[in-house]
Amino acid sequence: MRDGKIMHSWILRHALFNGMIATLMVATGTINTLAAKWADLNPAGGSNPVAEHFYDHPFFQAATMFLGEALCYAAFKAWYIWRQCNNQDMSIFGDQKFNPLVWAIPAMCDLCGTSIMYVGLTWTYAASFQMLRGSVIIFTGLLSVAFLGNRLKIHHWVGMVTVIVGLVVVGVGDYVFFNGGSSGLDKNTVLAGDLLIVLAQIITAVQMTIEEKIMKRYKIQPLQGVGWEGIFGFSTLTILLIPMYFIPWHLPQSSSSWQEHARFEDTIDAFKQWAYTPHVLVPSLGLVFSIAFFNFAGLTVTETMNATTRMVLDTFRSIIIWVISLAVGWQKFEPLQPVGYIILLAGIWIYYDVIMPTIRYIATHVNSFVAKYRMAIGYDEQSLLFPLPRDVST
Repeated sequence: MRDGKIMHSWILRHALFNGMIATLMVATGTINTLAAKWADLNPAGGSNPVAEHFYDHPFFQAATMFLGEALCYAAFKAWYIWRQCNNQDMSIFGDQKFNPLVWAIPAMCDLCGTSIMYVGLTWTYAASFQMLRGSVIIFTGLLSVAFLGNRLKIHHWVGMVTVIVGLVVVGVGDYVFFNGGSSGLDKNTVLAGDLLIVLAQIITAVQMTIEEKIMKRYKIQPLQGVGWEGIFGFSTLTILLIPMYFIPWHLPQSSSSWQEHARFEDTIDAFKQWAYTPHVLVPSLGLVFSIAFFNFAGLTVTETMNATTRMVLDTFRSIIIWVISLAVGWQKFEPLQPVGYIILLAGIWIYYDVIMPTIRYIATHVNSFVAKYRMAIGYDEQSLLFPLPRDVST
């Protein structure tokens, strides 16, 4: 009896922990997209003559994102030292005999992909940004066949085709039914932003393929890998921000509206905007820490539950971002957007083989409950809607 209570208590604690981690992942994942877009939409004074202008610094934003990833390495080292000091099993970390430079190539892919995505976020809606990132499964699936020798099943191909249809619907909806919002964008800019985000997913797919090869070759904790990518990405982009300051060209969206002298990325202006108003500083710092916690929570979900659960949770944050964007007026309702989002979500769920197992799970448990109830009150199980598994009736 006592063992049963202990087991029941452990199950409750485990379920509570999983629920908290899942909530943390969805919350921080939602925050990092909304925080980046909120900073973009806040006008603030900077180093240029125009009194106030939008926080138009996608490459500087990408550097802050990498800083958040780099914090994951600090978390990994703290975890490693804690286990070492408490004589815990260290085999989970592998032999740690690998050259950290193996993470340089995926870090450069991450740098390019993230920078392009933040440019796209500047030009389009936060909800479209999040949803269109789901297109990565198309390119990841194709590259896994070409370079990793994986074999895709029928549900993978159906999912990929469905995602393509969803992408077309979202893009057409953003363009044809464009009706503005508080973002001040025009429909050609929004379409360009959507295309940039999809383009970035090709680079992200290359990054993920290389990461998978590294993870198969070396026993590396995912948190450690994310940390190394953050360190390489942050240090490289920080160095690149120096020549970017002196390149006399800026992204076409707003260069004529606030820059006296065109600069590819005006880092000094970005820091002055941080100092000018907390409406830019707070979401920027929120991006840094939400990225760190999001990676931690996401990796924990993958480890304690599974990668499919992580994917399903990720689709929920896409819906939350869309609802919040509508509520705060960052975009207006467009008829094709929810249709495109539903198709995209369906494609992602089909790709990860979520839909049919979920239906079978629900049907089995509903039948089990109904069967036991009807047997208890004297009904025959022949009237069940779904075929009842044989082990339920015994």
